[in-house]
Amino acid sequence: MVASALAFSLMGVCVKALGGRLPVAEVVLARAVVSLLISWWMLRCAGLNPWGQRRGLLVGRGILGTAGLYCVYLALTGLPLAAATVLQYLHPTFTALLAWPLLAERPGWRVWGAVLLGLLGVAVLVVPDGAGAVGAGFGAAAGAGLPALPLLFALAGALLSALAYVSVRALRNSEHPLVVVFYFPLMALPLSLPLVLLQPVAPTAPEFAWLLGVGVFTQLGQIALTYGLMGMAAARATAISYVQVPLAALWGVWWFGEAVPARAGLSALLVLLATLLSLRARPAPAAGGL
Repeated sequence: MVASALAFSLMGVCVKALGGRLPVAEVVLARAVVSLLISWWMLRCAGLNPWGQRRGLLVGRGILGTAGLYCVYLALTGLPLAAATVLQYLHPTFTALLAWPLLAERPGWRVWGAVLLGLLGVAVLVVPDGAGAVGAGFGAAAGAGLPALPLLFALAGALLSALAYVSVRALRNSEHPLVVVFYFPLMALPLSLPLVLLQPVAPTAPEFAWLLGVGVFTQLGQIALTYGLMGMAAARATAISYVQVPLAALWGVWWFGEAVPARAGLSALLVLLATLLSLRARPAPAAGGL
């Protein structure tokens, strides 16, 4: 899960570096093509049947993941990297809530504590200072602090990600992780290609390189994420991935010169505590669920 957080944070850098000139559907399509080719090659090398057993759930996971990907990319183009990432990281809370009724994985007190600490770390970074904008350097509008539409996309992305993660956890007993990863780009390709054909934009050479980075880092993140979710309870696994929050803030400063508020240190500490607390949580008992 930590490796997944690192890969996804670098994917966010690549999306942010594209600058929003290319349509989001084109970014999703590029990611799907790169990931599909890598996934097919890995499946062939492993000698696995790519089509799996629970195909309906595999397709559903791919659709949920693709919809969440659209929302995350739209949020990244409209928000500072750190703000978009911390809002996306409301998904451990959604995952904990959904895993209870859908997977019969009842979170223990340590998991709930990790979720609350992670949420507090999110709030420290994104709640407006007084009546002004969201902290120094977030470049947000006054009043609400963050632009409304990208904010809604970020929240929707968190919810859809949680649903996708619960689906991955439900597939743990029937599917190989590489098969689960394969279905994500397999669904993203037909869901993005028609939109790209309606509004094609030729990428420049630097944009092509960033698109390749989006595909490679997302593929690495998906592989690590799938193995992580299949190896531990959904709420616990996603709480660990809060570590992406300080990573995103670091990349925002380093790559894009986005000044981070002084309270970012407190946010990073809360996220670290959430990760450590979730690692100490006892594994949830195996359950049927989905």
